[in-house]
Amino acid sequence: MSDLNDHQDKIHYVEFSARDLEATKAFFSDAFGWAFQDYGPDYAAFLGAGMEGGFERKDKKSDTDEGGALVILYSADLEETHANVVAAGGVIKLDIFSFPGGRRFHFTEPSGNELAVWSDKGL
Repeated sequence: MSDLNDHQDKIHYVEFSARDLEATKAFFSDAFGWAFQDYGPDYAAFLGAGMEGGFERKDKKSDTDEGGALVILYSADLEETHANVVAAGGVIKLDIFSFPGGRRFHFTEPSGNELAVWSDKGL
């Protein structure tokens, strides 16, 4: 059985602002298959994302141009994930590019938060 010390000093939860909570939930469900648990009209926790987190209805966004942290997702098929992001309504901020050890792209979701997806496949 795990105890509280197993979680000490590790990132455990991440929260994002969401100007349009319903559109953000639909986007992540469509693009990445995430599920959501609503906690009232202004908060939704996401499930199936690899770590715990949620979206809170606020008129803010996280953007690296403004000094926001960049959350980077992993994909075994970067081109397919890129296509899924676009089909779900994401806006590509930086198209697929190579870096030492992999490739990635950056996108914004309907509430304006910037995230990235990387892969070490297809190099």
